[in-house]
Amino acid sequence: MIKEAKKLDNNDRNILKALQRDASLSLESLAAQLSLSTNACWRRIKRMEADGIIARRVAIVEPEAVGFGMTVFVAVRTNDHSDKWLEKFAKAASAVEEVVELYRMAGEVDYLLKLLVRDVADYDRVYKKLIKAVPLSDVSASFAMERIKYETAVPL
Repeated sequence: MIKEAKKLDNNDRNILKALQRDASLSLESLAAQLSLSTNACWRRIKRMEADGIIARRVAIVEPEAVGFGMTVFVAVRTNDHSDKWLEKFAKAASAVEEVVELYRMAGEVDYLLKLLVRDVADYDRVYKKLIKAVPLSDVSASFAMERIKYETAVPL
């Protein structure tokens, strides 16, 4: 579902850029960095949270540092495009902790999943879980050799 873009001024964009770099900044530090009063900064952040612009604030964990050294992109094709099938597939795939991203696609591939796994055997375990959950007509995995760019910040 596409949401209507909210109007942001330069102060809003600067707050978002700063928080995307470091969400642990204190309100006072953020306000001083942007030459805003603490109250004005706080009100803007609260408004952007209420408007759904700031969805959440999280810590970004380095996958390799916690044992997830392999990124796998899984392309899924199905012959069943019913709402019931999608609901069952989305629920099953979303329940798998190693599935960190899931997209419904246009084109030759119906769904694209991004997985973080420990190794090929771990991928195989996840693969078996997925194919057991719902009927799939084709599953194709691509193993990332090297992460060249990884960015969580939305370009503003």
